[in-house]
Amino acid sequence: MRNQRRLPQVALLVGGLAMLAAGADHLEEYIANYFSTVPTIGTLFLLNFIAASGVGVGLLLPLGHFFPRHGERLRTALALSGIGIAVSSLVGLWISEQSSLFGFMDHGFRPAVVAAIAAETTAALSLGAYLAMTGVRLRRLRAV
Repeated sequence: MRNQRRLPQVALLVGGLAMLAAGADHLEEYIANYFSTVPTIGTLFLLNFIAASGVGVGLLLPLGHFFPRHGERLRTALALSGIGIAVSSLVGLWISEQSSLFGFMDHGFRPAVVAAIAAETTAALSLGAYLAMTGVRLRRLRAV
């Protein structure tokens, strides 16, 4: 019984840390690899960093302590947001590798790309597992 309570928390922790890693990877690309100079894509990388970092921090906070009545709903919304950020980033990367995304094409799997794929895949899978293990139903969010 104890492991049944621990596994969702581990999945949440891994998902939160993976979101922080994905955000850090996008910030590194934005600054160190000069994606900041690429029209539209640079802005998207900065926004990805901000969103992924915010969601990652939110997932790691004890929300039930700060928001006793709505902590679980907030955690569910953050987990769904994390999945959305991770999956949309992976789709954007795939598009930019296959064709042009807002006039930008990326090629090859340099270390930053591999790190992004690993972090975003880990985040999406971990947060999906968290939601599945906690039995979250999307209908519960409508009550917020």
